[in-house]
Amino acid sequence: MNANWKLLKNGLIVTINDSADVDTGDILIEGKYIRGIGSNLKHSDAQYFDASEYVIIPGLIQTHVHLCQTLFRNLADDLTLLNWLNKKIYPWEALHTPESLAISTKLGIAELLLGGTSTILDMGTVNHMDVVFEELARSGMRAFCGKTMMDKGEMPIALQENTSKAIDSSLTLLERWHNTGSERVKYAFAPRFILSCSKELLTETVKLSREYNVPLHTHAAENMTEVDIVKTMYNKDTISFFEEIGAAGPNLCLAHCVWLNDREKDILRDTKIKVLHCPSSNLKLGSGIAPIPEYLDHGITVSIGADGAPCNNNLDAFTEMRLAALIQKPKYGAHVMDSESVLRMATIEGAKTLGLENEIGSIEVGKKADLALIKLNQVHTIPYKSIYSKLVYSTPSSAVEHLIIDGEWVVKNRSLFNYDINDIMKQANYIANKLFIN
Repeated sequence: MNANWKLLKNGLIVTINDSADVDTGDILIEGKYIRGIGSNLKHSDAQYFDASEYVIIPGLIQTHVHLCQTLFRNLADDLTLLNWLNKKIYPWEALHTPESLAISTKLGIAELLLGGTSTILDMGTVNHMDVVFEELARSGMRAFCGKTMMDKGEMPIALQENTSKAIDSSLTLLERWHNTGSERVKYAFAPRFILSCSKELLTETVKLSREYNVPLHTHAAENMTEVDIVKTMYNKDTISFFEEIGAAGPNLCLAHCVWLNDREKDILRDTKIKVLHCPSSNLKLGSGIAPIPEYLDHGITVSIGADGAPCNNNLDAFTEMRLAALIQKPKYGAHVMDSESVLRMATIEGAKTLGLENEIGSIEVGKKADLALIKLNQVHTIPYKSIYSKLVYSTPSSAVEHLIIDGEWVVKNRSLFNYDINDIMKQANYIANKLFIN
């Protein structure tokens, strides 16, 4: 057998292609790529895997996470956004050492991979970011990541930077990591949000995002107080401000967008800005519920992310899908956010957000083999008629048993190939108790 070829046999394949094909069949993989999809496929040299007990879906894509915050899980409850940032998150990010940041990243990656997430858009922190990129490259995960940029507001000393330092250090990371150490790891500029960034910093970052053709990843209109402060500072709504500085465009990826007016929604549509929906985080911080059905009616690209462990408190894409479907129904009607549409938000719409829709996000010949294999029959997921309903409403992340990224096994039988999960948990508990729990 040739390790370069794999043949997954008799799985229930949920393609997420334009025809929404769902069929029992085989997937033939050569190296990183899917070379065949069909019935009774054969290849004399391929590694054979019996997938008859599994649903095979595209690897899930989360477009807004904070790996640097995983060690803060369960430590920052019952606060609104700005208090949460100022009292908990900023002080803790300032305490990060290379060692603590590395283990926070490992813990987050392990949870994501075991939950079927193959691709992320991550917002980092200010310092020691090389260790995050090192772990991403090592993990086998596909990721866009960027150092958090902040040059404004009251910050702990360790997080304070001027405009030029924030930009220069980001460019150094981009040059070191974007498509270099691993083609799976790419850079995204990450100014935190309008309140922590000067207009100069944001304007320059817009230019750099376009020059290097990488995402500009930031938070927007998450909290009503934040929105009001932006209006006071600039006499403009949040999205109008982004439009004024030239940021409005396909590279702009905005987490949350809970509080937008009709004019702002039109700007999103007209300029192809992407919305990164984080339902658990928006609920836990009391921020509100983003009007996702309205965005979808506008033709706006919406994808899903768990945000960070201290405002969620997990990184579970299945939880986010279920909530994304449920929380809109009381206001917009039981018919909105159907399960197929929600699964698409966690797959192909995430790929579109990252400009990777021709490579990942659906199971199609010629695309990369990013595949999650989910146990087909479990006591809490049967019976079912619609596979989409089963996946979105009743499947937990623990049902993911195998994960393939770029044609390679990253998780098999719920074991990580590149990490010792017991060692990660031991280190995480030790460091969290040493630095963050008091």
